[in-house]
Amino acid sequence: MEIETDVIVAGGGLNGPALALALVSAGLRVAVIDAQPARARAEARFDGRAYALAVASKQLLGAIGVWQALAEEAQPILAIRTSDGRAGEGAAPFFLDFEAGEIDAGPMGYMVEDRQLYAAFLAAMEALPGLVHLPGRRVVAQEAGAASVTVTLSDGGQVRGRVLAGCDGRQSGTAERAGIRRTGWDYGQTAIVCAVAHEEPHLGTAHQFFMPTGPLAILPLKGNRSSIVWSETAATAEAISALDDAAFLEVLRPRFGDFLGPISLAGGRFRYPLNLTLAERYTAPRIALVGDAAHGVHPLAGQGLNLGFRDVGALAEVLVDARRRGEDIGAVDVIDRYQSWRRFDSTLLALGMDGVNRLFSNDNPILRSARDLGMGVVGKLPGLRRAFIRQAAGIAGRPPRLLRGQPL
Repeated sequence: MEIETDVIVAGGGLNGPALALALVSAGLRVAVIDAQPARARAEARFDGRAYALAVASKQLLGAIGVWQALAEEAQPILAIRTSDGRAGEGAAPFFLDFEAGEIDAGPMGYMVEDRQLYAAFLAAMEALPGLVHLPGRRVVAQEAGAASVTVTLSDGGQVRGRVLAGCDGRQSGTAERAGIRRTGWDYGQTAIVCAVAHEEPHLGTAHQFFMPTGPLAILPLKGNRSSIVWSETAATAEAISALDDAAFLEVLRPRFGDFLGPISLAGGRFRYPLNLTLAERYTAPRIALVGDAAHGVHPLAGQGLNLGFRDVGALAEVLVDARRRGEDIGAVDVIDRYQSWRRFDSTLLALGMDGVNRLFSNDNPILRSARDLGMGVVGKLPGLRRAFIRQAAGIAGRPPRLLRGQPL
């Protein structure tokens, strides 16, 4: 099998399909290499995994024709409460409350289940004739030449295009084969991810509770359910994960609190070691890295996928505009426009989240007093509060056209 296309997308998770749909909608041909069996993932039952989508990400999904299939299933985030404290003791007296009404963009974000998001991507990909989806295959080799780049697949087939987009995660084979090195560090933390059902309604409020061992996010899902992203020290997380469901809930309850009434598990439990990993460059000849392949960040504030969608919007805009000007979309100067646009912004945000995690993931009394006072001060300054909300919503600065809801 040999396929000729314009852009090869290595990685069929979420960033890869989003990029493919954006490019095909603007007239380019795209092949998506997906290591997973696509249909099985799209038809899976709810397993507890979900994503917090910023307003800008929702606008991108609308622009590429995916949001329409998700709108009824998405839970709007109407408020965010950030607090500091210890398990079983409740929150400190100073906290931050953000309300959707403080900006004119509507809800501050949306919670969407993983299976629903992927199913919407798959349906959209299957409906576009200019998109070739190759599930159950991996890229095992790549070769960039003067006019094209060729990848070899695990089934022996080959795909040739002008650009190879590496959307293949933190352990990106695309980056490794291109000789792109990574820098970063381990947090000594592990994220435990699950979902819980609760008796009281969450009212669309997302909670971020900072504890000395790591943050706990309680994120609203449709119905009386919430998604949990619970960061703990690696050793503690391993011990907690080994518990049966009943014992696991006994450990979670004092951290979760009783403000939503009795809780029970709704779906499975997952565990992810946490680290920061940044590619030293986002591009190589005819290659661009997207999402976690370029920057794997702490899950604090749920910005990982949103950062990836910003990459998608920027790369799609660069490639489509270059094509319309008659340029070679894989030329070095074209690809480097994407890196110039995205590398500083994503690195700054990644390091910012790293700093916040380090500031709050400790029990130093001096730092505790300083951060609680800081939250109290920010809470009293409307202008600063709105700036924080706009940044979290992804609508600050000059986002790519797709993230403003505009077509390419």
